[in-house]
Amino acid sequence: MGIREEVIQELTGPGGLFELTTEEVLGQPAAVFSARMRSLREMVANTANFGDREFLVLEDQRHTFDDFIAQVAAAASALQQRGIGHGDRVAIFAANCPEWVVSFFAATSIGAIVSAYNGWWTTDEVDYATALSDPALVIADRPRLERSGKGDTDAPCLVIEDDWADFIAAGAGTALDDIDVPLAEDDPSVILFTSGTTGRPKGAVATHRGLIGFVQSTMMNGAVRVFAEMRTNPPADEGSAPSPPAQSVTLGTSPLFHVSGLYGTTLISMVTGGKIVYRRGRFDPEAVLQLIQDEGVTSFAALGSIGSRLVNHPRFSEFDTSSVVNVGFGGAPASPAVQDLMRQAFPNAAPAVGMGYGSSESVAVVATIGGAEYRERPTSCGRVAIGFEAEIRGPDGQALPTGQEGDIWCRSAYTMLEYWNDPESTAATINRDRWLNTGDIGFFDDDGYLYINSRARDMILRNAENIYPIEIEYRLDAHPSVAESAVFGVEHPEMGQEVKAVVVLNDAAVADADDLAAWCKEVLAPYKIPTLWEIRPIPLPRNPAGKVVKRELYS
Repeated sequence: MGIREEVIQELTGPGGLFELTTEEVLGQPAAVFSARMRSLREMVANTANFGDREFLVLEDQRHTFDDFIAQVAAAASALQQRGIGHGDRVAIFAANCPEWVVSFFAATSIGAIVSAYNGWWTTDEVDYATALSDPALVIADRPRLERSGKGDTDAPCLVIEDDWADFIAAGAGTALDDIDVPLAEDDPSVILFTSGTTGRPKGAVATHRGLIGFVQSTMMNGAVRVFAEMRTNPPADEGSAPSPPAQSVTLGTSPLFHVSGLYGTTLISMVTGGKIVYRRGRFDPEAVLQLIQDEGVTSFAALGSIGSRLVNHPRFSEFDTSSVVNVGFGGAPASPAVQDLMRQAFPNAAPAVGMGYGSSESVAVVATIGGAEYRERPTSCGRVAIGFEAEIRGPDGQALPTGQEGDIWCRSAYTMLEYWNDPESTAATINRDRWLNTGDIGFFDDDGYLYINSRARDMILRNAENIYPIEIEYRLDAHPSVAESAVFGVEHPEMGQEVKAVVVLNDAAVADADDLAAWCKEVLAPYKIPTLWEIRPIPLPRNPAGKVVKRELYS
């Protein structure tokens, strides 16, 4: 038995810190933690252990954990006063802010389901999500309502800038213990939207169990890696090892409608007593560097181009970033060059640089890697997380041998319930045994490390956001001057990939890249708009079945 296996056995065996047992979950046997919280309301209640520690910070708003609990209870009561209860949807359409977090936990504490709208959506996309999830209330900030044209939305709306104070006041004095709505572990808690192959967003439904499992499994897998590395390479001088920070301080740049922002930042900080620091407006490297220095930020997620934009800023060296001891990647694999860039720029975080592979559908992290093993295998996304099963399968659904590339399937107690109100897509993604087809292509090496072939799938990964070409192609093909189009990702040193569109115009039609971009912007979020354009005078290459052969368009 190797060192890693010994550590796993100690941590997950009887009496271990992360003792595992097998229980039936949604009709299937699954590994679960023996000691665990049973609802997100219980998670909120447990933050009382951190009392007057700061939790949520945005400019002059500085909320302690005690403040947070009081506001969640008040907001939960206010929602109930509006007739909102178990199973109702509450949409949140706002920038990262304390009100977003409070709204989320208030809604889930009464059994409602949060419909987490993408803050970059256009009117068309918001309309679709609203029709799909049918929220009883939309909690939104004014800029997003105005930008999307939803100032006069048909759904009841609470505007944070105008209505929040009165909303909280309506429930003031309510204690969390007064919220006695029964909650089950497998009750749905949140709908996170992800682009689908039909060109419309799909709503992945996660349970209370799934979100709590995300936290425990993330912490357990981190503990396994740390303890295994300590036993393999113990420090020469125990006294020279840097002391952990008294409180983790996470930069809240990952959007709360994203797995990394809601699960990876918010939930982890709640369980560990960490602080989250938000800022308003678009990503500004210099302003973020100032925030890192002023707030003593210890951790941030370098999604997409965030990390390289910070490090490559001309004034980077003028700021004190020595507090950063943890840098993580997610959403898309980071190139070895970017990994090394982060290690050099943040030397105190170098031993802890890592990444996790997961999705809105998997909920918890499927595979994880960090530390020394990430240096040794910089193109891998790690070994399968404890509590997960994963297989590489062929087109016939049968498992493939080690080293052979195929579809990545996974299963755990935390996998999404379904795509909201979309049984066909659900059935195509989760089989009757609760195995999830991730939609990714990859393989395992002989040591059990998972590798993903991002070129083998249609999805474009731009700045850690998933973009499906067919959604853009549908819009382009609707342009009166366009005969056909093909969209795909092109490698980009900072953003991972950028979007390229190849367009064939109708005979005698006239349109240029600016015209086509403007057409797309009417219904698509800005991050989906192609930045590279090619207008061809000849038809797109197709195979005998009529499918466009995109590999012949790559240049």
